[in-house]
Amino acid sequence: MTRLVAGVILLLLSVAGIVSAGRDATGDVLRLPSEASGFFHGDDDEVEGTRWAVLIAGSNGYWNYRHQADVCHAYQLLRKGGLKEENIIVFMYDDIADNVENPRPGIIINSPHGDDVYNGVPKDYTGEDVTVNNFLAAILGNRTAITGGSGKVVDSGPNDHIFIYYTDHGGPGVLGMPTYPYLFADDLIDTLKKKHASGTYKSMIFYLEACESGSIFEGLLPEGLNIYATTASNAEESSWGTYCPGESPSPPPEYETCLGDLYSVAWMEDSDIHNLRTETVRQQYELVKTRTINGNSAYGSHVMQYGDVGLSKDKLFAYLGTNPANDNFTFVDENSLLPPTKAVNQRDADLVHFWDKYRKAPDGSNRKVEAQKQFVEAMSHRMHVDHSMKLIGKLLFGIERGPEVLNTVRPAGQPLADDWKCLKKIVRTFETHCGSLAQYGMKHMRSLANICNAGIQTEQMAEASAQACVNIPSGPWSSIQKGFSA
Repeated sequence: MTRLVAGVILLLLSVAGIVSAGRDATGDVLRLPSEASGFFHGDDDEVEGTRWAVLIAGSNGYWNYRHQADVCHAYQLLRKGGLKEENIIVFMYDDIADNVENPRPGIIINSPHGDDVYNGVPKDYTGEDVTVNNFLAAILGNRTAITGGSGKVVDSGPNDHIFIYYTDHGGPGVLGMPTYPYLFADDLIDTLKKKHASGTYKSMIFYLEACESGSIFEGLLPEGLNIYATTASNAEESSWGTYCPGESPSPPPEYETCLGDLYSVAWMEDSDIHNLRTETVRQQYELVKTRTINGNSAYGSHVMQYGDVGLSKDKLFAYLGTNPANDNFTFVDENSLLPPTKAVNQRDADLVHFWDKYRKAPDGSNRKVEAQKQFVEAMSHRMHVDHSMKLIGKLLFGIERGPEVLNTVRPAGQPLADDWKCLKKIVRTFETHCGSLAQYGMKHMRSLANICNAGIQTEQMAEASAQACVNIPSGPWSSIQKGFSA
């Protein structure tokens, strides 16, 4: 009996020790052992290898404020999570913080009441150094292929974990860049395959924000590379900007642009508040999917997943680290932040900026005249590209069959194009005669791929394009002086 009592006392003392070990310093918060990160874990030892991250905003221009705001927010999140600056590679044009349009010079925010996310962000690759070549070389760890910038690359080893986050405009099979050419899906996938073949990582997570972003991996990213990818939208729909003028919640009144992107702020605002030692990649995927679909409204998209889905069982901590301040906040489904009531199609975010700028400018002011000119130029470019593409389809395939061929969507699981070299030649041919596709025109990449898939040769495309486009419009959106998209 004495032994039994002694055993009970020892058990009670051990439980008391566990509880006290998990008690907040104030004594007011009781933490379970599973919530006390230091109870079962050391500071960082339980993740073998090094965490690496590549963050890229693939746009420029103040109307694209949200992309660089997204990347800056991601950087701050990773630093709070414990990643070292030397292991985070940042690509952004860096024309937002000190832009004349920015109402808070030197400051970038990613939500209406958010703190500055720009301060301290390294300028690894900015301006004309934000290129496809540098981005892919950085992933591969190939310093000799880098041109300009800091020269920082993912110099990873076989036990390391890599996180890649890309936010920008996109289209079927293509992702935008602030420079030319754009990034095509086949080149990205080839780079990921080379990285895997080099044996220089253990696992990789890829988060992608862009219109039709599912098309970048659909039918192209195989299993077995130890890569798990999620995208803001499926292969045939737009992604969405958020915290935009006229939205609820809207940005501060002095802002005339969207502050973030719906999918992006969903994963980052989740990561900001949760203990990522306990939250899995899968749990975040489900939460982000729910928030981004926006109640199945017209203002949302379908978040998708590709590649080695089994990696979604991993804790986010392995890739993002975790903020020690969140040790008490374990993930539960009910923690999900409520979605906004309205969002803006990514492709229309520039028009929202120009219109809000025009609406707020004093009558008769130079600013009002400038905003009107910007709006008209953007709309003129859109109408030109849309009209040219429709006419080319009719010239190549006939009045009735043309729209059918251009608008064909392949079954799920099939890649966009049979021949990516052909697609790039067709893109260059179109732009030679009709002007740049630019960020809006990327929406027509499926039509251009379908022209290739139908067996149309470059010479036929050149003839049809020359007939459809007598000249290249003089507006800045159509200019090809900076280069071709492909």
